[in-house]
Amino acid sequence: MNKNLKDCIVIGFALFAMFFGAGNLIFPPYLGKLFGTNWSIAIIGFLITGVGLPLSGIIASAKLSAGIEAMAGKINKKFALIMTTALIITLGPLVAIPRTAATTFELSVKPYMPNVDSLIPIVIYMLINLAFVIKPSSIIDTIGKFLTPALLALLTFIIVKGIISPIAPVEPTTTADVFSTSLLQGYQTMDALGSVIFASIIISSAMAKGYTKKEDIMKVTIKSGIIAVGGLAFVYGGLMYLGAQTVKAFPDGLALTELVTRISRSVAGNFGSAALSGAVALACMTTSIGLTATAAEFFDRATNGKLSYKVNSIIITIVSIFLAKMGVGSIIKFAGPILGILYPPIITLIFLTLASKIVKNIKVYSAATIVALLVAVLDTLAHSTVAFLPLADKGFAWLVPTVAVFILVSLVTKKEDLPITEEELKAA
Repeated sequence: MNKNLKDCIVIGFALFAMFFGAGNLIFPPYLGKLFGTNWSIAIIGFLITGVGLPLSGIIASAKLSAGIEAMAGKINKKFALIMTTALIITLGPLVAIPRTAATTFELSVKPYMPNVDSLIPIVIYMLINLAFVIKPSSIIDTIGKFLTPALLALLTFIIVKGIISPIAPVEPTTTADVFSTSLLQGYQTMDALGSVIFASIIISSAMAKGYTKKEDIMKVTIKSGIIAVGGLAFVYGGLMYLGAQTVKAFPDGLALTELVTRISRSVAGNFGSAALSGAVALACMTTSIGLTATAAEFFDRATNGKLSYKVNSIIITIVSIFLAKMGVGSIIKFAGPILGILYPPIITLIFLTLASKIVKNIKVYSAATIVALLVAVLDTLAHSTVAFLPLADKGFAWLVPTVAVFILVSLVTKKEDLPITEEELKAA
């Protein structure tokens, strides 16, 4: 195996481990059960937002050799700081970290200790998380290095066995809006948001392995991204198909985590279910450690050390404990409006970066992104004000106005050089 391929596989698996968290496991089976025989349409919608957007984010970041701060920085530094802060808080103590703790409890503790108060396991989980964040150890890196292939192998076994020996026949359902619902559910993985944060880590990893030319770094980053999202796509498709087998086999109204537990037990027996529970708990732990450290470092840097890394870690832990106690279902409902506001401007920035050759002017970046953000805010907080817009009933009220403004401003502005590097951004 040549060095380039080996490096891409190693970095790709690391990126897969960063992406693979609670949402990646619980949403595909739910959509499969929800749509039954229409699962093949659902997986297309889910892959667009759950795989296509993260890959686009990685490519856009590789193009800039930087993440969201550089993308949003094309508008101005204050906007970049606000967007980055909102992303870090969402991917940190507001949604992602508490969801890993709640998922670990519901998948790995509750099935075996149904009467235990969730607060005790969640506190233990978050204290272990805090210990590794405050005092990093090679143990967690070792766990992550072996865990990702082991978890992927276990999920592959469950998926293949479920295909060979189905739980039950795939049945039709009457649920409508298959494609648009699946698109929106793909948001809940939060991988597209993570891609513009994690990309800088991946770019640094490529440079540490000896890739110094921008073209080489971009190639390695993109290849690694393809490996990571390829693994996600396989897992998503397989789990959604297994979920589609449960339309009549399992009762409606099951919690998302309970559905995963029942599927794994039906396919792989008690041992397989227990093995998956343990692997998921460790996967959630490695993800939450990385997110906590990232958030703590960001706020240390953003406040010029006024809030230290250690203090930030403790605050994030306390907030995450209280939110995790809400449970996975409540966290998902709570996250919906937040993601509905964040995704449109982030998606707009990603695609403007990818389309930089046809973007004539900084004003195009500003106008399109601000319109996407404003419509998203109105759609989330006062839907009736934008209900007349195309696709508003599907959850994409922001899309047509953003494209229209992009075209209009592109036509009326003159071409100018666009800053594409951090050095140029600082000078802009």
